[in-house]
Amino acid sequence: MEEAFVLIIPFLGTALGAAMVFFMKRQMSSRLQKLLLGFAAGVMIAASVWSLLIPAIEMAREQGGNIWLPAAAGFLLGMGFLLLLDTLVPHMHLDNDKPEGVKSELQKSTMLMLAVTLHNLPEGMAVGVTLAGAMLDRTGISMAGAMVLAIGIAIQNFPEGAIISMPMRNAGSSRPRAFWYGVLSGAVEPLGALLTLALAEQVTAVLPYMLALAAGAMIYVVVEELIPESQAGEHSNIATVGVAVGFVLMMILDVALG
Repeated sequence: MEEAFVLIIPFLGTALGAAMVFFMKRQMSSRLQKLLLGFAAGVMIAASVWSLLIPAIEMAREQGGNIWLPAAAGFLLGMGFLLLLDTLVPHMHLDNDKPEGVKSELQKSTMLMLAVTLHNLPEGMAVGVTLAGAMLDRTGISMAGAMVLAIGIAIQNFPEGAIISMPMRNAGSSRPRAFWYGVLSGAVEPLGALLTLALAEQVTAVLPYMLALAAGAMIYVVVEELIPESQAGEHSNIATVGVAVGFVLMMILDVALG
């Protein structure tokens, strides 16, 4: 029961954020949006280090053999995996009207949702592989650590749900439609977590690689999407403050509770 709850925590954060479309009447201000994007970036960077890369290195040390190879190889694989998806999946970012990925006839709202879905996939992978480590013996990952990671991702998913639903509402979508687009963008997280959990439980030896792969995928999202979007135009210093707050909060959660 506890394991199932860990899997859905990040999704709940996205859904609650998307529900803000029913309570917020005005468009989200540029300052607030940049602060939230920076916050999300800070959380993901800290989670990649403390919740994924460091456990991957420690697990490799316990297993014997090369200590740095699983973390390095897995990290690069994660970056490459997201680069491939980013190249193939049609999507569009909030600050850019030019579609990315393969050409398609999809509506703008659908491509906006797919952009956030690509963002959420590595977060689901991270929760799934960390939960697998907590459920297996001699991995050094506790259930509390998996819970902390899920909570940290849920915290930064809350503003992300609002960031996807509010612009859709302002673009003319009804409140329920905008809400469901936000919810659907987060549905990939429990699905990705379940798939990663199933794979990681089969072969304990590859768990360090999978932890690092999830970290690489998350850092790709930070570098490719969150940082550029948060630093574009005015008020970039507010986004930088958000990065600092998000990073420190996730670090404290992981060190104090994990």
